[in-house]
Formats: sequence, C-alpha cells, structure tokens
Amino acid sequence: MWISRYDDVSTVIMGRRSFLGHRRVWSGKARRPGDPKFQFDYSHFLDRVDKVCLSHKLKDPAWENSRIMKGDLAQILADLRREKGGNIILEGGPRLVQEVLKRRLADDYWFFVMPVVYGKGPRYWGSMKDQNTLKFLELKHGEDGELLLHYEAVR
Repeated sequence: MWISRYDDVSTVIMGRRSFLGHRRVWSGKARRPGDPKFQFDYSHFLDRVDKVCLSHKLKDPAWENSRIMKGDLAQILADLRREKGGNIILEGGPRLVQEVLKRRLADDYWFFVMPVVYGKGPRYWGSMKDQNTLKFLELKHGEDGELLLHYEAVR
C-alpha cells in the first residue's frame, strides 16, 4: 500500500541518526533471501533514490546516491527544490520533523498510523507554539490495519 507513494519521489531527506539507521537496516546489502517482498521493494527504492543526510558530523555517507548537506534547513530545501527531479520526502526523526513543522517548510504531510502503540520514546510533535492547519486529502487502508493519511498544508 505505502510503497506506491514513492513513485514520484526523487529525493529523501534524513537526519544523521535516521540516515545511519536506514543505511544499516534498509540498504539492499542488508536484505536476506527470506525477507518479505516489501522489504526488498523499499530497499530497492532507497538504493536508487537520491538521499540527503543532514549532518555536521558525518563525513562519508557510504551509501550509493547519497550526499551530506549542512546549513539552514529552509535553504537546503529551496536548493533541492530547484534541482531537476520529483517530490522530496522527509524520513527524518523527531527533531527534523519538529523543525519542518515549526518553520512550515512542508507542502503536504503523510501520516502512517500503525496498529502498534509504544509507551516511550521521542515525541514526534513536541511542544508547538503555533497551530499548523492541514487539509485532509486522502485515506488509504492497509492489509494489517495500518492507515496512510495524506494532508496538505494550509497557508
């Protein structure tokens, strides 16, 4: 259900920790013959797409089609939007998501609701000073009870 949302994506942006975790778990090199098909599909997508790791510490991304960028997030996004390609998605952790929300840098949002609840860990939204209004666009149901919600930013 969710892999088709990547059909028009040319760039994935991640923070350093998310990038390193994705590289370890989701690169094609991490796949084993008995892994489910969706894992191979997602690994193939990540191996071929342009990946941007936002980091001041990492020197070598060590993953094909990857580069490291640092600086102002709004400027990085503006630079990436000017490059030829498709949509840009953010697969970052809570700090990156909070920064994008706070600075209203996203055009639309895709929320995955999984039928699993964790009682601890980082809070993706954190405290927000201002309200961000979103307009509902679509809902997709997955085979295992997951939901994919799509919203656009209201400016």
